[in-house]
Amino acid sequence: MNIASYIDHTILKPTTTTDDVRKLCEVALQYQFAAVCVPPYFVAYAQKQLQHSAVKVATVIGFPFGYSSTSAKLEEIKDALADGADELDMVINIAALKSGNWEKLSAEVQQCAALIHASNKCMKLIVESGELTDDELIACCKIVAQHQVDFIKTSTGYSATGATLHAVQLMRQHLPNTLIKASGGIRNFSSAQEMIAAGANRIGCSASIAIVQEANATP
Repeated sequence: MNIASYIDHTILKPTTTTDDVRKLCEVALQYQFAAVCVPPYFVAYAQKQLQHSAVKVATVIGFPFGYSSTSAKLEEIKDALADGADELDMVINIAALKSGNWEKLSAEVQQCAALIHASNKCMKLIVESGELTDDELIACCKIVAQHQVDFIKTSTGYSATGATLHAVQLMRQHLPNTLIKASGGIRNFSSAQEMIAAGANRIGCSASIAIVQEANATP
């Protein structure tokens, strides 16, 4: 298994600096990770660092709580696309979700997916699975399928519960043809392997180097 090809090498701390992102991109090039995931402020810089490589630039929209307005998310998407983002990880409106406003959620995902796909870019919908009941997660899967979102993503990393095998398995059961990104709390190769075996196509993590080194040392 080429574990590096599954990894979105991530730095999303509010104290992130340009030097941090430069180092992130250098490591991504060294190991040939699938993507780097950086704050919106650094998208153009990361794109410049990676412009002659196969490593994609991902960023976040509505991060980390998802309850900004649809119009605000659409403007964030426009800015990220203009700066050169290849993949956009958007947080679902968890407040609307917990309030049972599924019509609002569906409309927002439809608008945002349409804008991203019009530029032939990739959309990942972060559903914060650790905060959801199984029924809520299944309802999110239905919205993802309805609007042909490219990835469903488990977590922002800000919840107490990150990616779980149960959540990934449930997503795979209800989204057999959709890509899954497991993120949040994945810090070693064995955990990454388990997520991939459960159905994950991408792993979002900051412990990327340790995971690859552990994989290389594994017989």
